[in-house]
Amino acid sequence: MVRTLDSIETVGVVGAGTMGSGIAQVAAQAGYDVVMRDIKEAFVEDGFDTIEESLDRFVSKEKLSEAEAEATRDRIAGTTDLADLADCDVVVEAAVEDMEIKRDIFADLDEAVPEDVVLATNTSTLSITTIAAATDREERVVGLHFMNPVPVMKGVEVVVGEKTDGEVTEFAHALAEDLGKETWESDDKPGFVTNRILMPWLNEGIRAYDEGVASKEDVDKGMKLGTNVPMGPLELADHIGLDICLDASQTLHEELGDRYKPAYLLKRKVDAGDLGKKTGQGFYEY
Repeated sequence: MVRTLDSIETVGVVGAGTMGSGIAQVAAQAGYDVVMRDIKEAFVEDGFDTIEESLDRFVSKEKLSEAEAEATRDRIAGTTDLADLADCDVVVEAAVEDMEIKRDIFADLDEAVPEDVVLATNTSTLSITTIAAATDREERVVGLHFMNPVPVMKGVEVVVGEKTDGEVTEFAHALAEDLGKETWESDDKPGFVTNRILMPWLNEGIRAYDEGVASKEDVDKGMKLGTNVPMGPLELADHIGLDICLDASQTLHEELGDRYKPAYLLKRKVDAGDLGKKTGQGFYEY
């Protein structure tokens, strides 16, 4: 049996970075108690700082009242101890995009939380099936790929592993929708729907700029006005994080071949430490 949505009171989040803190925030805004865990206290504190800044923006734009923001803060507890997730009713992992690290986390979660708890991963490119195989509950592991920034973006990609139970898939859709999101579903194929299509688009935009087809501003303006997207490829890559784009592209390149080969300029930017908006410098300055 899978726990029903109305029985869920506490959501565990593993990882307090950009994605993890965002997931913690939207879960708390939806009325759930949240336990946000990371490996260092400093990382947990950084996560709380990110949540505080996000809530302040929501209040300033009158999307939340100060009382609602305060209630959201109060619902989130931080920890560095995985054992503190033992009473969570569902756990969403949002750690670094590394298969070995994720498998280790899921093996530990398998021991730490009750066997009927669904374990979800926020991976954007890695195999749900391979991650699930690190546990003894493969049928209860599912992909919940939130879009970045989580508190703003409406979409969540539900990814079905080889052994994911149908009731778990339905639960994942229902949970995401209860967090105020809209969902779509993907099979456990490399890149799923979003990154399978997005990464070649980003890389081709970077190549067009690098090869002198147009200025970075005109590459982005052309795509915004020509295809009605809110951001062009270089601006969007900066917002996602150039290191994240590179990791995703390299993973897909290994799985699917040269059409996913990362642009040279993307690799050069990451090597230089210019990772986009989060470092203040990417293709643009922030």
